[in-house]
Amino acid sequence: MDDALVGTLLHHGDVEILGRMPWSSNATYLCQVTCGGDTLRAIYKPRRGERPLWDFPSGLDHREVAAYELSEALGWHIVPMTVLREGPLGMGSLQLFIEADVEQHYFTLYEDEANHDQLRTMCAFDLVGNNTDRKSGHCLLGLDGRIHGIDHGLMFHQEFKLRTVIWEFGGEEVPAPLLAVLVSHDWPGNVRELRNFAE
Repeated sequence: MDDALVGTLLHHGDVEILGRMPWSSNATYLCQVTCGGDTLRAIYKPRRGERPLWDFPSGLDHREVAAYELSEALGWHIVPMTVLREGPLGMGSLQLFIEADVEQHYFTLYEDEANHDQLRTMCAFDLVGNNTDRKSGHCLLGLDGRIHGIDHGLMFHQEFKLRTVIWEFGGEEVPAPLLAVLVSHDWPGNVRELRNFAE
């Protein structure tokens, strides 16, 4: 399914909740989204199901979308397509569900050196977006062979609060291709816009 069709479905499709995702601290639902004869699965996080945190303002759904927009602006395509829209339980984020190998997570993926470039990119993404919640299970090996990042509701804090399981690349220089992307953008304005949206 191409990106244009995925976007149409996420923005305009009928959303049916199939069930609640286990082990989630906030209300997180697996859904089927249908538009015409096309369907896909998505993850829906309604704002009203968000658990308050002392160190973050409400707006997890906005930050999920902002993380996707940052990933696309960088051209790294780490975060599955994510939109903000009304759903069965009110306004929230709706993200393309990634079919993944559930036996894989960051620590198993790191064991294969062929994955290191993708994991370095995710590490750089987390630094730029100030991710405070990169868990091992937030790294998914999709059936397409790519590593995807999920659960980005705790990014873009005004204070530096990096919390991550990805420490194996600590002390390395940022790879030149990643650095070239970062220095080619007018990040102060772009990041400010994303942070304002995320709030």
